[in-house]
Amino acid sequence: MKRFASLLLVVLLLCGVASAETLSLSGTVEAGVTLPVIAPIGGTVESLNMEAGMRVNAGDVLLTFATEKIYASEDGTVTGVFAEPGDDAETVAGRYGAVLYIEGTTLYSVSASVNNAYSAAENTFVHVGETVYLQCRSNNNRQGVGLITAVEGSSYTVTVTEGSFITGDSVSIFRDAAFTDKLRIGRGSVSRISPTAVTGSGAVVRIAVKDGDTVHRGDLLMETLSGTFAAYQMTGTEITASEAGVITSISATLGSSVGQGETVAQIAPLSGMRIEAAVSADDRKELQVGEKVMIELVTDESKTYEGVVRAISEIPEEGAEETTYKAIIDFTPDEHVVFGMAVVITTEEAGAPAAEAEPEEAVEQEEAAAPADGE
Repeated sequence: MKRFASLLLVVLLLCGVASAETLSLSGTVEAGVTLPVIAPIGGTVESLNMEAGMRVNAGDVLLTFATEKIYASEDGTVTGVFAEPGDDAETVAGRYGAVLYIEGTTLYSVSASVNNAYSAAENTFVHVGETVYLQCRSNNNRQGVGLITAVEGSSYTVTVTEGSFITGDSVSIFRDAAFTDKLRIGRGSVSRISPTAVTGSGAVVRIAVKDGDTVHRGDLLMETLSGTFAAYQMTGTEITASEAGVITSISATLGSSVGQGETVAQIAPLSGMRIEAAVSADDRKELQVGEKVMIELVTDESKTYEGVVRAISEIPEEGAEETTYKAIIDFTPDEHVVFGMAVVITTEEAGAPAAEAEPEEAVEQEEAAAPADGE
């Protein structure tokens, strides 16, 4: 009888009865978190370079904004540029009167009246758009040509298109280039035309001119975007991915207007990838937080990864037919892993090692110790 018991003990040890069975679970690759992609500034979407489900890397351009462009309204010379990229255009204009100024090719205007016109009825009626001829009263050599640009009662304004005068000159105004006295339609005083103030709204993205540049009507002066850059540091017209991940949803559309601070997309970062597995109540006893596991892709058994159990839910999953708990497993994915993939998780075997004594030695030792039959 004792010999039989000894043999049974050896068999049990060799079969590893003291060792726990390997636990195998089914799971899927899930996104631990999704992060919003926030527009740091507003604008109209000019290009959209992302689609839901697309994997992106940190720094990839997701969309670009079309800038608001401001053009020169006249020919002239840029006489001052007070803004830099990143500045708020309205703030600069409030401080300096404009973002920049253009000194036009037309420098002078004349505030005139028909009160000193030659005594004839037709000389007391002047018309907007009428070309007139100017002669300085104190120096006949200062002459020029002008255009009537405004009329109010007996007063009118002449914009000087040709000739050179001195601010404050008193001039006589005629309807002919010969300065015929009978065609004199009044007198006026020369003043300097103020430079044209160029303003804008929003954040300055680009200044296309510099002080002293000659510009023509229609030339680009500057570009802006709606909103204000953080700390007045220009960050451009693009929105980029802050880290590698997968686009889960997009709210911006091509040509749509996006406000500063709005969410344009949601991204699931690859750094948040994890395995989620349903664990039965019985298996939950065998699985421990911090335990190392092996992860195998169902689609490719040659792809395996090491993982660590980060958490096991204390509350059963809702809607399951049987009581199960969620286990969350951290691992380091590579390019072969995508969200939603099915995986198999296995735990490492644990338990007491098998007996080191050889079976025959153990039996012989037991037999030597056993008394002879009948004793």
